[in-house]
Amino acid sequence: MKTPRIPMIELDEAKVLAEKVGLPQPFAELNIFRTLLHNPDLGKGIGELLLTLLFKSSLDPRLRELVIMRIGWSTASEYEWTQHWRIALEQFGCTEEDLLAVRNWEETDHFSESERAILEITDEIVQSGTLSDATWEACLSAVPHTVTQVELVASISLWHLISQITRSLEVRLEDGVAPWPPDGHAPPR
Repeated sequence: MKTPRIPMIELDEAKVLAEKVGLPQPFAELNIFRTLLHNPDLGKGIGELLLTLLFKSSLDPRLRELVIMRIGWSTASEYEWTQHWRIALEQFGCTEEDLLAVRNWEETDHFSESERAILEITDEIVQSGTLSDATWEACLSAVPHTVTQVELVASISLWHLISQITRSLEVRLEDGVAPWPPDGHAPPR
């Protein structure tokens, strides 16, 4: 196990900082926030954006979790994949088959045409930072409402940022959490 590049704030201090900036107490228990709260305003900003896109978004929660899991897999973000595995299954209507299928979504017939378009949009934004005209047209069909289109692109961008932060700072998984559920299989690099 690698040592985090930034030492985590002690749990009690993280709770105080989270309360001070108005973040939900459970955030203070997450290793990513025990790292981000070194800059409380940054931790607050990212936390508020996460809460908005998780709970105040018109994007279907299952589709959002497929996006997050695809980013976790395609960027080899152990933290993102592992954290959202449980969340996607328990809270947002994904099945284990859904989550495993995002690993190689192009080679499976598991997903609908609109789900495949969203996974393509995800891959293209992660790989190039933008969308081609053809992929944007697929987005318009898959997600017809403007507000949801904005939220889809923002969701991809935010969770890609989370992947970059956790990988670059080598944020550890929480104690007792097994990596790369369900089978410990990490993506090839």
